[in-house]
Amino acid sequence: MHHSAPAPVLLVIAHGSRDPRHAATVHALVRAVRAQRPGVRVETAFLDFNVPSVSGVLDSLAAEGVRDVVALPLLLTRAFHAKADIPAVLREAPRGLRVRQADVLGPSPLLVAALERRLYEAGLDPADKPTTGVVLASAGSSDPEAIAVIAEIAREWRHTGWCAVRPAFASASLPRTEDVVRELRDLGCERVAVAPYVLAPGRLPDRIAAGAADADVLGGVLGAAPEVARVLLRRYDAAAVRELLAVGA
Repeated sequence: MHHSAPAPVLLVIAHGSRDPRHAATVHALVRAVRAQRPGVRVETAFLDFNVPSVSGVLDSLAAEGVRDVVALPLLLTRAFHAKADIPAVLREAPRGLRVRQADVLGPSPLLVAALERRLYEAGLDPADKPTTGVVLASAGSSDPEAIAVIAEIAREWRHTGWCAVRPAFASASLPRTEDVVRELRDLGCERVAVAPYVLAPGRLPDRIAAGAADADVLGGVLGAAPEVARVLLRRYDAAAVRELLAVGA
């Protein structure tokens, strides 16, 4: 009976950071994913700075006799890590272990819902939405595709009723958060909110927070928001289904 095969193990691959808040947030998100889908085994690995490593987890899963893994990059955009170093690490997986790479989390309407949740949690009144300008503050990337995606998210989010939504970047590309805060004031928005489009705390999110000094509201990182956990499971399901379609073919 093919359909009784165990669900693939979900391996969440986070970037890793010297900042202890990063791993703590990743683990909180993984707990939220487990709570939403108790039937799926979820493991966590890090590309850098934290343990366990991706290869370490893959080796131990193979040693246990696990056959099927969906590796999910804990990334919001398809930049360098999703295109280059994660596939390279996964190619080194032990023989007998079938590993599929799921899509990155963004873009997704669920992530925009999480951004909005974080702004309201930080004290923004939903009634003030039409007079509030939002800085969509991402970590930044040298990848033009990633930058274009952020700009597109800002455009679409703007159409849900904000005074304005403009992208900003903490590194690699311009403009910076503080410049966009000023721009939105000059535009005539009554208040300015900064929405960090980042998953976990760290150096770049701290830079976004510093750039938000003159804003009225600074949202928290996306972290373990329930919407983020839901996106993660959608990406997992899509990768798992792709395999079944291939088997049925």
